[in-house]
Amino acid sequence: MEALKLLLVFIVIMVVMGLRRPLYVSIASGILATIILYRVNIVDGIKAMYISAVSLDTLYLILAFYTITFLQRMLEDRNHLILAEKSLSNLFNSRRINTMVAPFVIGMLPSPGAVLIAGPIVDKAGEDYVTTKEKAFITTYYRHISESFMPTYAQILLAVNLSGINMTYFVLGMIPLVFVLFILGYIFYVRKIPKETGLPESKNKKQDIINIFISLWSIALTTIIILIFNIQVYLAVIPVAILSILLNKFTWQEIKPMFATAFDTKLALSTIVIMMFKGVISYTGIIENLPVYFAALPIHSAFIFALIFLFGTIVAGSQAMVAIAIPLAFATIPYGGLALLILLMSMSYIASQISPTHICLAIVTEDFGISFIDLVMSTMPILISFVIISIIYSYAIFLLF
Repeated sequence: MEALKLLLVFIVIMVVMGLRRPLYVSIASGILATIILYRVNIVDGIKAMYISAVSLDTLYLILAFYTITFLQRMLEDRNHLILAEKSLSNLFNSRRINTMVAPFVIGMLPSPGAVLIAGPIVDKAGEDYVTTKEKAFITTYYRHISESFMPTYAQILLAVNLSGINMTYFVLGMIPLVFVLFILGYIFYVRKIPKETGLPESKNKKQDIINIFISLWSIALTTIIILIFNIQVYLAVIPVAILSILLNKFTWQEIKPMFATAFDTKLALSTIVIMMFKGVISYTGIIENLPVYFAALPIHSAFIFALIFLFGTIVAGSQAMVAIAIPLAFATIPYGGLALLILLMSMSYIASQISPTHICLAIVTEDFGISFIDLVMSTMPILISFVIISIIYSYAIFLLF
């Protein structure tokens, strides 16, 4: 019955999304459904939502979006994104490389706002060869591949620490699946884009490399600062933005309007509502009870936890599932080792690509003007394929090691 209630909550969200309502309206409908179906005390529900809405995590997210968007405005003003796309075209002379590599590189910046920087590059490379829905999917898909294995992301660090698995082993173990993700995206979508850019072969590849550095140094430096000092995204972006102002010789008149245009009210509202939804869902205790619901299934414990991570991440996000279920999984299957961690993190990663609590998906749907359901439908072929491949691969790792 509790699992059925959870399913009904997500049906409500999907139905409202299907009516082309904004994401914050759809998630707010999910909050109301959760309160009604789980009989949450109104006072307690409001308290849970308030705590989530004003939490430091929510504030840091909004500040991250704002500062990243501000940096994006600066890149756009100096045509650095166009220069990056053109330089990639000159260097590899392939639209497909632009479409896949640029979002992946930009995605190494551990911030939801990074998808806004990757979007224009994919849009330019894809032109009319892929639909707007497909461009949106390609943007968020390749931008997030780095989240499946890079130790710059909180859920990866947390999972490795809680499982006791060596970080190097985990990263190396995930590399084959990273290639699988690139190949799946290519097979289903990117191959529709012609390789040729229509431009002549570059005669000065050294200059193209320099131009890519000029275009993307601010993103690279921000990533390095976050990685080395382990600080919040906005604290890393601010000094980089100041340095960019000086190096690119921005005037006050150029910078002044960016303070206003960098703030997206709809995005900020969606962020707050999503965090409120996570707060209410956590209050119900449904996440902690997921293992009980799946325990009755006549399958191996590893697959039960794979299902828990798949559905739990959709409900509460990857970081919450890692914190809640990794200790339980390794206590239940102490011999699971690297294979179990790869399986669970693969499930969590791919599930996050269709989770309504994943803020990046809210950003990309708003940016490309598509519905969340459109994005989910574009993701499903790759999700199904990746789930099957990652199960087979994890089992092979278990047998070999």
